[in-house]
Amino acid sequence: MQATAPLRSSLHIIIEIVVIWIVSDIGFYSFFPALGFGSAYSSHPFALALYYLFWVGVVHFNFSDLYDTWEAVELRPSLLVAFSLAGTAATFYLLYILPLFPPILWSAHWIPPSELISASPWYFLPKSIEIALQQLLVAALVLSFDSHGTRLRTISLWTSALFGGIHLLLVFGGSSTGHVIVFTAAAVASGLVFPYLLLRVKNGFVYAYALHWAFYAAVIVLLRLVFA
Repeated sequence: MQATAPLRSSLHIIIEIVVIWIVSDIGFYSFFPALGFGSAYSSHPFALALYYLFWVGVVHFNFSDLYDTWEAVELRPSLLVAFSLAGTAATFYLLYILPLFPPILWSAHWIPPSELISASPWYFLPKSIEIALQQLLVAALVLSFDSHGTRLRTISLWTSALFGGIHLLLVFGGSSTGHVIVFTAAAVASGLVFPYLLLRVKNGFVYAYALHWAFYAAVIVLLRLVFA
């Protein structure tokens, strides 16, 4: 009888997640500028998309023991309908809603809020893959706690604290204070919701991803309304 591999501790998983997140951020803020690409999603969407696809592969390989015991997506007619509606909504947003709010040309001397005020529809190519990367890291954290019998409420509190805390790294990427505060607060709030979706809702990973993506879509519109 084949022995079962021992479960990694949640602390071990947390350390791995933090290391992967930090190293991928270092690559984003240092590797691409060194190659002359810059770090603007809209300017280099394909290069950055490939970069985040690489990290998605790293994460999936590293946490495959957790993902193998979890049914992230269960194909059913309702899911196909949801995919169709989400795809239609995303396409309508990118082709018709976003162009209604033209990019803001930033002329102030103080730090701009983020690339979101000048993002084109191409911004969402690498961003969509980056969101998948972050969701896989959150899922690894949640599944690790769950595999050790941790209560859902405790998992939510840990996820909220860690997902929110990791967003404080935005300050090292040159983001403004307001940008860091807003995105950290949003991460704290969503960290409370993601574990419930991932553990208690069929195809919760899909809904968590859609919620994450929709947040960026809404923020772009709101920022352009404010700074217009």
